[in-house]
Amino acid sequence: MQRSTYISTAAAVVLMVGGPVAAAAAATSDAARTPSAAMAAARADIDATGAAEAAVKHYPGTVESLDKDGAVWHVDVIGKNGKHAELTVDTRSGKVFTEHADGDDDGDNAKENKQLIAAKVSAQKAIKAALAAHPGQVRSVSWDDDDNGGARSWEVEIQPKGGGDTKNVHVDATTGKVTVSSSDSDNDENDENGD
Repeated sequence: MQRSTYISTAAAVVLMVGGPVAAAAAATSDAARTPSAAMAAARADIDATGAAEAAVKHYPGTVESLDKDGAVWHVDVIGKNGKHAELTVDTRSGKVFTEHADGDDDGDNAKENKQLIAAKVSAQKAIKAALAAHPGQVRSVSWDDDDNGGARSWEVEIQPKGGGDTKNVHVDATTGKVTVSSSDSDNDENDENGD
């Protein structure tokens, strides 16, 4: 009887010590065969929300627009000091570079900047609302100040999941209401913005 107790105790000790070691060894061998989640996350591109957050962390203020161009996001920010800054955010590292910052925002620009800063819906909230209504990848976001007295809104360009034509989505800057203005092909030669 005493011998059975010793064997049971020895087996329990082996399992307690060997169990975590064996589990760690199994996890290590699995990691060697497939990339870990951390490595996969490190290789993922910075999305529009991440680019906006990185930009305002680097240059505190309000995002006016952002646009993905290859391996970088171009982000325009109106700083807390009223100055306009053009920033570049690397899509891989998240590093932010200031391309240009100035204080030449008088007259109409100053008025538009005040409306942008006062908007209830920020660029980041507009991105979230647009993606909730139309899942995909955001390619650009821009503040749309309707000069004809219409509602202020954000224009969000989304590449739908699974491909297809891009969607131009408008998000009301006061209510957050999402509407689709049109669906444009990437090869649209009638792009009025010249992009």
